Amino acid sequence: MIKRQLYPRLLEHLDQFPAVALLGPRQAGKTTLAEMLALQRPSCVYLDLESPGDRHKLLDPESYLARLEDKLVILDEVQRLPELFQPLRGLIDGGRRRGLSHGRFLLLGSASGDLLRQSGESLAGRIAYLELPPLQATETGAGERDRLWVRGGFPSSFLAANDKQSLLWRQNLISTYLERDIPSYGTRIPAETLRRFWTMLAHNQGGMLNLSQLGRSLMVDTKTVGRYLDLLVDLLLVRRLAPWHSNIGKRLAKSPKVYIRDSGLVHALLGIDGFDGLLGHPVVGNSWEGFVIENLLNAAPFNTLSGYYRSSNGAEIDLLLDVPGHGLWAIEIKRAASAKPRRGFYSACEDLQPGRRLLVYPGDDRYPIGDGVEAIGLRLLVEWLQTSGGQ
Repeated sequence: MIKRQLYPRLLEHLDQFPAVALLGPRQAGKTTLAEMLALQRPSCVYLDLESPGDRHKLLDPESYLARLEDKLVILDEVQRLPELFQPLRGLIDGGRRRGLSHGRFLLLGSASGDLLRQSGESLAGRIAYLELPPLQATETGAGERDRLWVRGGFPSSFLAANDKQSLLWRQNLISTYLERDIPSYGTRIPAETLRRFWTMLAHNQGGMLNLSQLGRSLMVDTKTVGRYLDLLVDLLLVRRLAPWHSNIGKRLAKSPKVYIRDSGLVHALLGIDGFDGLLGHPVVGNSWEGFVIENLLNAAPFNTLSGYYRSSNGAEIDLLLDVPGHGLWAIEIKRAASAKPRRGFYSACEDLQPGRRLLVYPGDDRYPIGDGVEAIGLRLLVEWLQTSGGQ
């Protein structure tokens, strides 16, 4: 079992809040993490809300859950039962009056928008949120970066016996989303249309969002394309990286950049079956960029602001992080081991004057390369962000 770095934070949140929501895409490891917790707390009760038997137990949730107030109740796929949130509020408030102030409920969900909206309306001030992404660079072995990049971070994909089995698992995950999961949310989108859309995003990994162009390719209007994108974002499968806005008197890009969050899904959608195939594919550079960005954003301290910068005169920064207490970091991402930042990176740094100028490259060291820029390996930068926001 791979040790997940989120586990200590999960324990801390359960010791502070009556309810904790653990968000993440399907098969990212939420249930495994909950099972690990149950081993340490034998009094846990686990309910899978996709199971008819467990859903039947909650026909009268107040009566059933009131008998379990001395236990941690784990509710998996809780967004399937939105009517449960109102009773949870009453149970939590009643428990607080009896001194039960924390560690009552752990809610697992794979659709962030639904869960945040449903729980926020009923459990405001009673719930904390954590996101469990697929495996990250510091959760696998030091020499496993390329395998993680090619296969992605879903544990079953990363740990598969070979690349062929890994690809087959990811292709089946995509089909499961399209044919079972998405229709179960009540969303009527033809599976083949959504597959085409998802594949277009893979081909355009890291590109600026152009709803009109995507709509023409799919022969639908821009509102429909926006709805498709919102759905994939809500399922924690796609990330919109917002443009950075600064009052510097220059024309700046206004559209977000769009990334499929797991690099393994990018490669599965494009039929890339291994490391050699990836290196020869046109998506290789943008795939590496998305892989790096996802790792850095998942490692960044709470309340870190992020975005990309692009001006009309060619100034560009792949990723900007405003790290609380540590100022603005400008990050250039390059696949080549001996790469140098582009001229546009230096121009953008002149515009924004970031406190740190970093180039992430596919190596394991950290060294200055001149003009105030420091080259750093991905794993080192992730660890740096994780430890006190870069101290």
